Amino acid sequence: MAVVSSRQAKKVFGLIGRNVDYSWSPLIHNTAFEKLGLPCFYTIFNISGPELIADALHGARALGISGFNVTIPYKKTVVPYLDELSPEALAIGAVNTIVNDNGRLSGYNTDIEGFASPLKPWSDRIRGTRVCIFGNGGAALAAVEAFRLFFEPSSVLLFVRDLDKADDMLEGYLHRDLVTPCFTDELEQAAGARLLRECSVVVNATPVGTAGRPDTGRSVVPAGKDLLQPGQIVYDMVYNPLETRLLADARTAGAQTVSGIEMLIAQAARAFSIWTGQEMPVDEVRELLMREICATSA
Repeated sequence: MAVVSSRQAKKVFGLIGRNVDYSWSPLIHNTAFEKLGLPCFYTIFNISGPELIADALHGARALGISGFNVTIPYKKTVVPYLDELSPEALAIGAVNTIVNDNGRLSGYNTDIEGFASPLKPWSDRIRGTRVCIFGNGGAALAAVEAFRLFFEPSSVLLFVRDLDKADDMLEGYLHRDLVTPCFTDELEQAAGARLLRECSVVVNATPVGTAGRPDTGRSVVPAGKDLLQPGQIVYDMVYNPLETRLLADARTAGAQTVSGIEMLIAQAARAFSIWTGQEMPVDEVRELLMREICATSA
């Protein structure tokens, strides 16, 4: 005779990425689940290579895992294995949130809205100006689309080390004419340096500077060239550590700074709502998250 537990089975959610044990996402979502009394649990699924993504999602269907966040480097990799894409995910061909509805996997992109959220107080300052982004992946394209949808800049400079990868990122993007790819090496020259200085917003959409990586403590913006200026808004999508080298340099230069933790919370809140139909208790989550970050960095 089968024994049935009186405890309600928990829905499982998780983060798909590579070497992402540093992530604060489990703390964010598990705190929100607990505060709202939801029978859910969030964990990390490290996947060592893109060749395993198909198997991972097939396994998720079989195991009934309720949903995922997706992070570097798999935001584009997962797309061919999904059954449906939301309009914003379809627009940029990148997914950071997946819902498993009885084996049907739907992809969303909450990075777009999450990226835009902390910049909205400066909408008037950004509109009609040039902005720049470092990066050539799904996070960079989410930032491009967020600028287009919410801030209407005159142009977006995309600083990359490989123009072919930039072209791959922009392939199929309907608003390709908004974006001008540039070699990061151009920043060593007067013309390239001037372009960056004239940008109202400077965004790092690469993992450079993330805790635990070989480039921890480095910045995508070359030091010692006065490239960052007072009046600029410098936004680093990296959220661990809380203040990266880029943000420290920007603060020294007199620029306003936006930590990646703001985007992390905003995109997580949107994903949480998609999964549960409820609003994340953002203030309580932020308070606990900041306490934890301060404790671990002390």
